[in-house]
Amino acid sequence: MSIKQHQHAHWSSRLAFILAATGSAVGLGNIWKFPYMVGESGGAAFVLVYLLCIALIGLPILVAEWLIGRRGQNNPANAMADLAKAAGKPKAWMLVGVSGILGAFLILSFYSVIGGWSLYYTLNSVTGAFSGQDADGIGELFNAMLASPGLLLAGHSVFMLLVIGIVARGVTKGLEGAVRTLMPALGILMVVLVGYGMTTGHFGEALAYLFNPNWSALSGETVLAALGHAFFTLSLGMGIMMAYGSYLGEEVNLLKTARTVVIMDTVIALGAGLAIFPIVFANGLDLASGPGLIFVTLPLAFGNMGAGIVLGLMFFLLLTFAALTSAISLLEPVVEFVEERTPLSRVASTLVAGIAAWALGIAALLSFNLWSDPVLFGLNVFDLLDKLTSKFMLPLTGLGVILFTAWQLDRHAVAKELGLSGAGETLWHAVTRFIAPIGVAVVFISSL
Repeated sequence: MSIKQHQHAHWSSRLAFILAATGSAVGLGNIWKFPYMVGESGGAAFVLVYLLCIALIGLPILVAEWLIGRRGQNNPANAMADLAKAAGKPKAWMLVGVSGILGAFLILSFYSVIGGWSLYYTLNSVTGAFSGQDADGIGELFNAMLASPGLLLAGHSVFMLLVIGIVARGVTKGLEGAVRTLMPALGILMVVLVGYGMTTGHFGEALAYLFNPNWSALSGETVLAALGHAFFTLSLGMGIMMAYGSYLGEEVNLLKTARTVVIMDTVIALGAGLAIFPIVFANGLDLASGPGLIFVTLPLAFGNMGAGIVLGLMFFLLLTFAALTSAISLLEPVVEFVEERTPLSRVASTLVAGIAAWALGIAALLSFNLWSDPVLFGLNVFDLLDKLTSKFMLPLTGLGVILFTAWQLDRHAVAKELGLSGAGETLWHAVTRFIAPIGVAVVFISSL
């Protein structure tokens, strides 16, 4: 089978790339998990540790993935193979790229299921389903959704259809068009919800919860949590940033752009805390309810407050937009791989990859009802996919990326490409050769 000649796409501007990379980084975890982790782990003390972990581990791996993608001008697997060959290194390094692509595919399959939940709750906000409900009523709504294969399949299917429709349009029309609309909309919704939080009378309490350092709450466990979240929040180890980097031109400064993406990602995560926590405090809700905070606790508040329908709609739209920007980035490296390794067109590659992820997602959503029994290691399909990717594939792929960049590529050529010299070059090599790999290894081992 002959492989077609492929015209590689490029971002139209640095801003478009920043919006896409930030959109990938900003997902469901930013909206509920990060604010919750900050509040429970020492407020500003945790934020400082998290930012240190981002600087020493997250940012170097992010830059390394972009650099590999830009140099390779190809999908992650081909890019790794080509660069390894050019450097006279074993072609087996391409397995790092393959692992990233496979990880993105597996994550998308179950991420889309949760995206479907978000769509369902957006619809419930419009119809006023939360209005006047008590805790039992809201809990029953959530449990009924999980117990219904048809309802979960409908949400999963519509969400995946939206993702496929965006990605099929290509880099400039699809990815860029989506993030140019979704990211500003996400920002506006966030600002409005934070503004509402200021009117609750509990905004000061939320500020103190998020930004008042409590050093006694910091422990080895919370430092590890900060380390882990710094790694996962930037979409590292999924082939995404290598794929996005492959559409980059030489004129983009990778280090400066990475700093911008990290700052925007962190600001949005903290903004989510300032939007959510005033509502939580004002209604005496449970902060430690994890995912239930989004799908049980907050709907209870929205259903029993003035303008609750409007606020609930805005919040679940925010959640859906964040899920969409992450999901399109998860599908992209898979599509790029299929398109560049087969004779299929962009649209056909997207359909093949998207339908395959959708089909695996059906097994994941059935884990909540018909297939709830464990299938392997005491885990159902949904939990198995989650654990396999988050605990094994992503950290190992990230470790492979940073080791390849630091130890296999010519160090002076890498420094020149990043515009580093003198002390900056020395610091970069110290971080990428020792600090970042050790940090990823610590996260990986501790997660086991």
